[in-house]
Amino acid sequence: MTEKIIRFNDVYICAESFGEINNPTILLIMGATASMIYWEEEFCKRLSNQGFHIIRYDNRDVGKSITYEYGHPEYTFEDLADDAIQVLDAYKVDKAHIVGMSMGGIITQIIALKHPSRVLTISLIMTSNFDSSLPKKDSKVTEALSELKIRNWQNKDEVVECFIKKSKVLIGSKHIFDEEKIRRLNEEEFDRASNLQSMENHGFIKGWGSYLSRTNEINAPTLVIHGTDDTIIPYDHGIHLSEVIPNAVLVTLEGTGHELHHNDWDEIINAISKHAANL
Repeated sequence: MTEKIIRFNDVYICAESFGEINNPTILLIMGATASMIYWEEEFCKRLSNQGFHIIRYDNRDVGKSITYEYGHPEYTFEDLADDAIQVLDAYKVDKAHIVGMSMGGIITQIIALKHPSRVLTISLIMTSNFDSSLPKKDSKVTEALSELKIRNWQNKDEVVECFIKKSKVLIGSKHIFDEEKIRRLNEEEFDRASNLQSMENHGFIKGWGSYLSRTNEINAPTLVIHGTDDTIIPYDHGIHLSEVIPNAVLVTLEGTGHELHHNDWDEIINAISKHAANL
């Protein structure tokens, strides 16, 4: 396990790797407002133990990567997709299996369309191409999340408590909320972030439309993983992706919300490993 800062074009990205570099690489891309630590260390090690070299990294505006003025991210989704390729270049990886969670799944779809020669397979977790015919997020969840405001981003207790409340909103009916674990993870997020509030810039990013309207052109072998209790990106979005992307395979997580719950790790890791091995 090694962490490093990757620098290019006045940008810097923090990345970390697990396992033998000569094994096939899986690149993990996390969702909005979350740094790479939400691909938890144990998850990465267990995936690595399946015979893979694992890379996780902080997107711009989270963790130890470059941050921007609040409300003014100087980049697009296309730039975030290009960042992933820069990460692969830094590790001297020609082609990789790309796994994206939520916003990371948006980035993964763009990579598959813009940089197909760098992609072995893709796995799309709790994400969408946001076709206009698909249902919106649950209004009660939107309302609940909108009420969770942070007044002082320097106050660790306030920030961590707010993050815990947000996580509770996202959990599915199948799982028991592990508050102690979520607290530890969010405390680590607070401690390692160079500018925590900049995570909110992810809500201002543009530049996905011209790509996500072309998901039917993705030719990489595709795995779709989605929870039936996802209220942020409803399960119908996962079904739609699996139908619109040629030959995509859908794995359904019954009773799972918008989360990477520990109790789902075995099923998720097995599905990703099998998908990559079937190439």
